[in-house]
Amino acid sequence: MCELSIYGMHMSINRRESPFRHLIKAHGGFINFDNAATTPPFIAVMKAIDDFSDCYPSVHRGSGRRADHCSGLYEKTRADILDFFGTDSSTHTAIYTRNTTESINRLAELAPRKDKTVIVTEMEHHSNDLPWRQRFAETLHVLTDASGRLDLNHLEALLKNRAGRVAIVSVSGASNVTGFINPIRETAALAHRYGAMICVDAAQLAPHRRIDMKADGIDFLAFSGHKMYAPFGIGGLIGRKDFFSSAEPCMCGGGTVNLVTKDLVTWADPPARFEAGTPNLMGAVALGAALRVLKESGMDRIEAWESALANHIIDRLSQIEGLKLFSRKDGTGVISFNMEGIFHKTLADRLSYEAGIEVRSGCFCAQPYVQKLLGIDPAAISGFSAEEGRPGMVRISPGLYNTYDEADRLCEFLISIRGEVHSG
Repeated sequence: MCELSIYGMHMSINRRESPFRHLIKAHGGFINFDNAATTPPFIAVMKAIDDFSDCYPSVHRGSGRRADHCSGLYEKTRADILDFFGTDSSTHTAIYTRNTTESINRLAELAPRKDKTVIVTEMEHHSNDLPWRQRFAETLHVLTDASGRLDLNHLEALLKNRAGRVAIVSVSGASNVTGFINPIRETAALAHRYGAMICVDAAQLAPHRRIDMKADGIDFLAFSGHKMYAPFGIGGLIGRKDFFSSAEPCMCGGGTVNLVTKDLVTWADPPARFEAGTPNLMGAVALGAALRVLKESGMDRIEAWESALANHIIDRLSQIEGLKLFSRKDGTGVISFNMEGIFHKTLADRLSYEAGIEVRSGCFCAQPYVQKLLGIDPAAISGFSAEEGRPGMVRISPGLYNTYDEADRLCEFLISIRGEVHSG
């Protein structure tokens, strides 16, 4: 047994077996260490969908008991989203989307652009970089230090230099490459000091840590259900109520209006104004069930387990000669590395096909960040063809259900591969 203490709470846990293993259906012998990409559904999520499927009608469009029930459920999940992220409808509005990528694209389309600048960071996923670049005349990037952590001094310098012109500072809550967790509260305070709003890409943070939008001063937050054990095409954009109330929809049609004539359109109030067409009700059911499971399990307990497991893996990997780690112990559990003498994709393929361990390799849709961590000159990257294989890393990303036995199986296989490479 192992004693863990976090936020003053003590846990006695079996070091080998996850206390959350029962939440996920057993998956036939293979090990999934690619949870940063997508997570399997909770058993409770599948049950909720199955139970609901018999009474599926339209939302906010039909009449009768079934329609009333489903419209109520749809709106209850919206309220649950706000509550899960530490806010409520008095200050924020939750808009359903498909995923984080769509959420950030929506916000980039709605945000004021005339003579405005957006600040992102070098560590961003492409989905929190390219939407801003495409729509704003100027998108600046906050530098990261040699280890890959955010440089808040550089952020403040950029804000000072563009004082009054920065519309939004958009930053990942946690990196999908290194697992580093950004100082959101400090970042928000800096943005607000210089008249900017802050958006948090919470795709990688939401499954692993408590988030309190009000306490942290977060104006906008984007997230994906498929990162939170509800992989059914649902996500969300939470934003300031006053912002959405004054914005026009970037996609319109059924459900977005109160009145239409040949000469007049009166938009519906948010969030309906931004949810054109028939909604993903099944996705909302799945997301609502997943949020309940996460809340009942306790985000602090989840953090304690995942941190202990990740630290165990890092301790073991750090002892393997020729293996370079790009992650540290204070992250979300995302761990990226390379092994000397073997190409990252080759190593990932061997883990999958020989050991039944699913991982990810490449640049993880964060090419500028990975290039910097690897010390590659951006001007030289075009010299690497896709056929030959561009530089990258191997990434493992445990979830709340993964175990020490699975972690040790991973480490032992890497040790054996290292022995082959070294002897060869």
